[in-house]
Amino acid sequence: MTPPHDVTAGHRQGTAPALLLMVAVTAVWGSTFVVIQDAVDRMPASGFNTARFAVAALVLVALRPRSLLALDRGGVLRGVLLGTALAATYLLQAYGLQHTSSTVSAFITGMFVVFTPLISAVVLRKRLAAATWAGTGLAVVGLALLTLRGFAIGHGEALTLLCAFCLALQIVGTGEWVTGRDPYALVVVQLLTVTVLCGAASVPDGFRVVPPDASAWFGVLMTGVLATAVAIVVQTWAQTRISAVRVAVVMTMEPVFAALIGRLVGDCLTLVQMAGAALVLIAMYVVELGSAGRDRPQAPRRHRLEKPPVDLSSAGGA
Repeated sequence: MTPPHDVTAGHRQGTAPALLLMVAVTAVWGSTFVVIQDAVDRMPASGFNTARFAVAALVLVALRPRSLLALDRGGVLRGVLLGTALAATYLLQAYGLQHTSSTVSAFITGMFVVFTPLISAVVLRKRLAAATWAGTGLAVVGLALLTLRGFAIGHGEALTLLCAFCLALQIVGTGEWVTGRDPYALVVVQLLTVTVLCGAASVPDGFRVVPPDASAWFGVLMTGVLATAVAIVVQTWAQTRISAVRVAVVMTMEPVFAALIGRLVGDCLTLVQMAGAALVLIAMYVVELGSAGRDRPQAPRRHRLEKPPVDLSSAGGA
Protein backbone atom coordinates (compact mmCIF):
# COMPACT_ATOMS: atom_id res chain seq x y z
CA MET A 1 0.00 0.00 0.00
CA THR A 2 1.37 3.43 -0.93
CA PRO A 3 2.10 5.54 2.18
CA PRO A 4 0.06 8.75 2.52
CA HIS A 5 1.65 11.88 1.13
CA ASP A 6 3.20 14.08 3.84
CA VAL A 7 2.13 17.58 2.83
CA THR A 8 4.10 19.20 5.66
CA ALA A 9 7.31 17.44 4.65
CA GLY A 10 6.84 18.54 1.05
CA HIS A 11 6.20 22.08 2.21
CA ARG A 12 9.41 22.15 4.24
CA GLN A 13 11.46 20.79 1.36
CA GLY A 14 10.00 23.41 -0.99
CA THR A 15 10.49 26.43 1.27
CA ALA A 16 13.68 25.43 3.11
CA PRO A 17 16.07 26.82 0.44
CA ALA A 18 14.25 30.17 0.46
CA LEU A 19 14.36 30.35 4.26
CA LEU A 20 18.04 29.41 4.43
CA LEU A 21 18.97 31.97 1.78
CA MET A 22 16.98 34.66 3.62
CA VAL A 23 18.85 33.84 6.82
CA ALA A 24 22.15 34.13 4.90
CA VAL A 25 21.08 37.48 3.43
CA THR A 26 20.09 38.73 6.88
CA ALA A 27 23.52 37.70 8.18
CA VAL A 28 25.12 39.78 5.42
CA TRP A 29 22.98 42.77 6.37
CA GLY A 30 23.91 42.33 10.01
CA SER A 31 27.61 42.21 9.14
CA THR A 32 27.58 45.55 7.32
CA PHE A 33 26.79 47.84 10.28
CA VAL A 34 30.43 48.60 11.02
CA VAL A 35 31.26 49.12 7.33
CA ILE A 36 28.32 51.48 6.78
CA GLN A 37 29.07 53.43 9.95
CA ASP A 38 32.65 53.97 8.80
CA ALA A 39 31.53 55.04 5.31
CA VAL A 40 28.93 57.56 6.47
CA ASP A 41 31.56 59.13 8.71
CA ARG A 42 33.37 60.04 5.46
CA MET A 43 30.43 61.10 3.27
CA PRO A 44 26.75 62.08 3.72
CA ALA A 45 24.34 59.18 4.23
CA SER A 46 22.24 60.23 1.24
CA GLY A 47 25.35 60.31 -0.95
CA PHE A 48 26.46 56.92 0.35
CA ASN A 49 23.08 55.37 -0.42
CA THR A 50 23.10 56.93 -3.88
CA ALA A 51 26.48 55.38 -4.64
CA ARG A 52 25.54 52.06 -3.06
CA PHE A 53 22.35 51.61 -5.07
CA ALA A 54 23.96 52.89 -8.25
CA VAL A 55 26.65 50.22 -7.93
CA ALA A 56 24.00 47.56 -7.25
CA ALA A 57 21.93 48.60 -10.27
CA LEU A 58 24.98 48.70 -12.56
CA VAL A 59 26.06 45.22 -11.46
CA LEU A 60 22.65 43.71 -12.20
CA VAL A 61 22.29 45.51 -15.53
CA ALA A 62 25.80 44.40 -16.54
CA LEU A 63 24.94 40.78 -15.77
CA ARG A 64 21.62 40.89 -17.64
CA PRO A 65 21.56 43.93 -19.96
CA ARG A 66 18.12 43.08 -21.37
CA SER A 67 16.51 42.26 -18.03
CA LEU A 68 14.12 45.22 -18.08
CA LEU A 69 12.55 43.89 -21.28
CA ALA A 70 11.08 41.09 -19.16
CA LEU A 71 8.63 43.53 -17.54
CA ASP A 72 5.51 45.05 -19.02
CA ARG A 73 4.40 48.57 -18.18
CA GLY A 74 2.55 47.35 -15.08
CA GLY A 75 5.65 45.55 -13.86
CA VAL A 76 7.78 48.66 -14.29
CA LEU A 77 5.23 50.77 -12.40
CA ARG A 78 5.17 48.30 -9.52
CA GLY A 79 8.96 48.23 -9.45
CA VAL A 80 9.00 52.03 -9.20
CA LEU A 81 6.49 51.94 -6.32
CA LEU A 82 8.53 49.31 -4.48
CA GLY A 83 11.69 51.35 -5.11
CA THR A 84 10.00 54.46 -3.73
CA ALA A 85 9.10 52.60 -0.53
CA LEU A 86 12.66 51.26 -0.28
CA ALA A 87 14.20 54.70 -0.84
CA ALA A 88 11.91 56.17 1.83
CA THR A 89 13.06 53.42 4.21
CA TYR A 90 16.73 54.33 3.86
CA LEU A 91 16.25 58.10 3.81
CA LEU A 92 13.88 58.21 6.80
CA GLN A 93 16.19 55.97 8.80
CA ALA A 94 19.15 58.24 8.01
CA TYR A 95 17.22 61.37 8.99
CA GLY A 96 15.92 59.67 12.13
CA LEU A 97 19.44 58.73 13.19
CA GLN A 98 20.27 62.43 13.35
CA HIS A 99 17.84 62.73 16.28
CA THR A 100 17.99 59.38 18.08
CA SER A 101 20.50 56.72 19.06
CA SER A 102 21.47 53.82 16.83
CA THR A 103 20.12 51.25 19.32
CA VAL A 104 16.69 52.89 19.48
CA SER A 105 16.75 53.23 15.68
CA ALA A 106 17.50 49.50 15.32
CA PHE A 107 14.56 48.60 17.55
CA ILE A 108 12.05 50.93 15.88
CA THR A 109 13.17 49.89 12.40
CA GLY A 110 12.55 46.30 13.50
CA MET A 111 8.90 47.22 14.03
CA PHE A 112 8.37 46.37 10.36
CA VAL A 113 7.78 42.88 11.75
CA VAL A 114 4.57 44.25 13.30
CA PHE A 115 3.49 46.39 10.34
CA THR A 116 3.93 43.54 7.84
CA PRO A 117 1.19 41.25 9.24
CA LEU A 118 -1.01 44.27 9.99
CA ILE A 119 -0.85 45.42 6.36
CA SER A 120 -1.47 41.87 5.18
CA ALA A 121 -4.48 41.51 7.47
CA VAL A 122 -6.05 44.96 7.07
CA VAL A 123 -5.25 45.91 3.46
CA LEU A 124 -5.06 42.49 1.80
CA ARG A 125 -7.70 40.86 4.03
CA LYS A 126 -5.45 37.88 4.72
CA ARG A 127 -6.23 35.63 7.66
CA LEU A 128 -3.12 34.99 9.70
CA ALA A 129 -2.56 32.07 12.03
CA ALA A 130 -2.42 32.65 15.77
CA ALA A 131 1.18 31.38 15.68
CA THR A 132 2.05 34.21 13.31
CA TRP A 133 0.82 36.85 15.74
CA ALA A 134 2.51 35.07 18.65
CA GLY A 135 5.81 34.89 16.77
CA THR A 136 5.54 38.55 15.81
CA GLY A 137 5.04 39.53 19.45
CA LEU A 138 8.01 37.42 20.53
CA ALA A 139 10.16 39.06 17.86
CA VAL A 140 9.25 42.54 19.12
CA VAL A 141 10.12 41.62 22.72
CA GLY A 142 13.37 40.05 21.55
CA LEU A 143 14.30 43.15 19.57
CA ALA A 144 13.58 45.32 22.61
CA LEU A 145 15.84 43.22 24.85
CA LEU A 146 18.54 43.12 22.19
CA THR A 147 18.68 46.81 21.32
CA LEU A 148 16.95 49.13 23.79
CA ARG A 149 18.82 51.01 26.50
CA GLY A 150 16.18 53.62 27.24
CA PHE A 151 13.43 54.94 25.02
CA ALA A 152 11.65 58.23 24.41
CA ILE A 153 9.30 59.32 21.62
CA GLY A 154 10.57 62.30 19.67
CA HIS A 155 11.12 63.58 16.14
CA GLY A 156 13.78 61.00 15.33
CA GLU A 157 11.72 58.12 16.67
CA ALA A 158 8.69 59.22 14.63
CA LEU A 159 10.74 59.34 11.42
CA THR A 160 12.18 55.91 12.14
CA LEU A 161 8.72 54.46 12.80
CA LEU A 162 7.65 55.77 9.40
CA CYS A 163 10.79 54.12 7.98
CA ALA A 164 9.65 50.78 9.44
CA PHE A 165 6.21 51.22 7.88
CA CYS A 166 7.76 51.89 4.45
CA LEU A 167 9.93 48.78 4.76
CA ALA A 168 6.83 46.72 5.59
CA LEU A 169 5.12 48.15 2.51
CA GLN A 170 8.08 47.08 0.38
CA ILE A 171 8.02 43.55 1.82
CA VAL A 172 4.26 43.12 1.42
CA GLY A 173 4.27 44.73 -2.02
CA THR A 174 7.04 42.45 -3.20
CA GLY A 175 5.13 39.40 -2.04
CA GLU A 176 2.00 40.52 -3.91
CA TRP A 177 3.58 41.77 -7.13
CA VAL A 178 6.46 39.38 -7.80
CA THR A 179 4.16 36.49 -8.73
CA GLY A 180 4.19 35.98 -12.49
CA ARG A 181 7.01 38.50 -13.01
CA ASP A 182 10.78 38.22 -13.36
CA PRO A 183 12.17 38.87 -9.82
CA TYR A 184 15.50 40.01 -11.26
CA ALA A 185 13.93 42.65 -13.51
CA LEU A 186 11.68 43.86 -10.68
CA VAL A 187 14.76 44.40 -8.50
CA VAL A 188 16.59 46.33 -11.23
CA VAL A 189 13.70 48.81 -11.47
CA GLN A 190 13.68 49.17 -7.68
CA LEU A 191 17.42 49.84 -7.49
CA LEU A 192 17.31 52.43 -10.28
CA THR A 193 14.41 54.16 -8.52
CA VAL A 194 16.25 54.25 -5.19
CA THR A 195 19.37 55.62 -6.91
CA VAL A 196 17.41 58.50 -8.45
CA LEU A 197 15.51 59.37 -5.26
CA CYS A 198 18.57 59.17 -3.00
CA GLY A 199 20.49 61.24 -5.56
CA ALA A 200 17.80 63.92 -5.39
CA ALA A 201 17.93 63.84 -1.58
CA SER A 202 21.71 64.31 -1.67
CA VAL A 203 21.49 67.62 -3.55
CA PRO A 204 21.12 69.75 -0.35
CA ASP A 205 24.36 68.11 0.89
CA GLY A 206 26.19 69.19 -2.25
CA PHE A 207 25.52 65.98 -4.23
CA ARG A 208 28.56 64.32 -2.68
CA VAL A 209 27.96 60.84 -4.06
CA VAL A 210 31.52 59.87 -5.01
CA PRO A 211 33.35 58.07 -2.18
CA PRO A 212 36.22 60.29 -0.99
CA ASP A 213 38.76 57.56 -0.15
CA ALA A 214 39.52 53.84 -0.37
CA SER A 215 37.71 53.02 2.87
CA ALA A 216 34.51 54.67 1.68
CA TRP A 217 34.84 52.93 -1.69
CA PHE A 218 35.14 49.60 0.11
CA GLY A 219 31.92 50.31 1.99
CA VAL A 220 30.07 51.31 -1.17
CA LEU A 221 31.26 48.29 -3.17
CA MET A 222 30.70 45.75 -0.41
CA THR A 223 27.21 46.93 0.46
CA GLY A 224 26.34 47.65 -3.16
CA VAL A 225 27.22 44.19 -4.48
CA LEU A 226 26.56 41.82 -1.56
CA ALA A 227 24.11 43.63 0.73
CA THR A 228 22.06 45.22 -2.06
CA ALA A 229 22.31 43.61 -5.51
CA VAL A 230 22.64 40.00 -4.35
CA ALA A 231 20.58 40.39 -1.16
CA ILE A 232 17.52 42.06 -2.69
CA VAL A 233 17.46 39.65 -5.63
CA VAL A 234 17.49 36.77 -3.12
CA GLN A 235 14.77 38.42 -1.00
CA THR A 236 12.55 38.98 -4.03
CA TRP A 237 13.06 35.42 -5.28
CA ALA A 238 12.40 34.03 -1.78
CA GLN A 239 9.08 35.85 -1.68
CA THR A 240 7.88 33.76 -4.59
CA ARG A 241 8.05 30.80 -2.18
CA ILE A 242 7.39 32.09 1.33
CA SER A 243 5.02 34.71 2.69
CA ALA A 244 5.85 38.33 3.45
CA VAL A 245 5.25 37.77 7.17
CA ARG A 246 7.76 34.91 7.32
CA VAL A 247 10.32 37.00 5.44
CA ALA A 248 9.78 39.86 7.90
CA VAL A 249 10.34 37.60 10.92
CA VAL A 250 13.53 36.20 9.39
CA MET A 251 14.74 39.75 8.76
CA THR A 252 14.49 40.54 12.49
CA MET A 253 17.62 38.39 12.76
CA GLU A 254 19.64 41.32 11.39
CA PRO A 255 20.35 42.94 14.80
CA VAL A 256 21.02 39.46 16.19
CA PHE A 257 23.76 38.88 13.64
CA ALA A 258 25.02 42.44 14.18
CA ALA A 259 25.28 41.80 17.93
CA LEU A 260 27.03 38.45 17.44
CA ILE A 261 29.54 39.95 15.01
CA GLY A 262 30.06 42.83 17.39
CA ARG A 263 30.79 40.31 20.12
CA LEU A 264 33.42 38.67 17.91
CA VAL A 265 35.20 41.99 17.42
CA GLY A 266 35.20 42.78 21.12
CA ASP A 267 31.81 44.27 21.98
CA CYS A 268 30.11 43.12 25.16
CA LEU A 269 26.96 41.02 24.77
CA THR A 270 24.92 41.05 27.99
CA LEU A 271 22.68 38.31 29.30
CA VAL A 272 19.65 40.47 28.47
CA GLN A 273 20.83 40.82 24.87
CA MET A 274 21.42 37.09 24.61
CA ALA A 275 17.90 36.51 25.91
CA GLY A 276 16.60 38.90 23.25
CA ALA A 277 18.48 37.04 20.54
CA ALA A 278 17.04 33.75 21.80
CA LEU A 279 13.50 35.17 21.65
CA VAL A 280 13.98 36.25 18.05
CA LEU A 281 15.12 32.73 17.17
CA ILE A 282 12.10 31.27 18.98
CA ALA A 283 9.85 33.71 17.10
CA MET A 284 11.20 32.41 13.79
CA TYR A 285 10.47 28.85 14.85
CA VAL A 286 6.94 29.67 16.03
CA VAL A 287 6.06 31.47 12.79
CA GLU A 288 7.60 28.66 10.75
CA LEU A 289 5.47 26.06 12.53
CA GLY A 290 2.36 28.17 12.12
CA SER A 291 3.08 28.68 8.41
CA ALA A 292 3.57 25.00 7.54
CA GLY A 293 1.51 24.21 4.50
CA ARG A 294 0.32 27.81 3.99
CA ASP A 295 2.86 29.24 1.54
CA ARG A 296 2.54 26.64 -1.17
CA PRO A 297 -0.56 25.62 -3.04
CA GLN A 298 -2.17 22.67 -1.39
CA ALA A 299 -2.24 19.40 -3.22
CA PRO A 300 -5.42 18.98 -5.23
CA ARG A 301 -8.10 17.20 -3.31
CA ARG A 302 -8.52 13.62 -4.36
CA HIS A 303 -12.02 12.97 -5.52
CA ARG A 304 -13.75 9.93 -4.12
CA LEU A 305 -13.99 7.07 -6.59
CA GLU A 306 -17.53 6.73 -7.78
CA LYS A 307 -19.22 3.60 -9.06
CA PRO A 308 -19.79 3.63 -12.80
CA PRO A 309 -23.40 4.20 -13.76
CA VAL A 310 -25.41 1.06 -14.37
CA ASP A 311 -26.25 0.43 -18.02
CA LEU A 312 -29.90 -0.47 -17.73
CA SER A 313 -30.16 -1.27 -21.41
CA SER A 314 -27.87 -4.26 -21.00
CA ALA A 315 -29.26 -5.46 -17.72
CA GLY A 316 -30.86 -8.83 -17.80
CA GLY A 317 -34.57 -9.38 -17.17
CA ALA A 318 -35.73 -6.41 -19.25
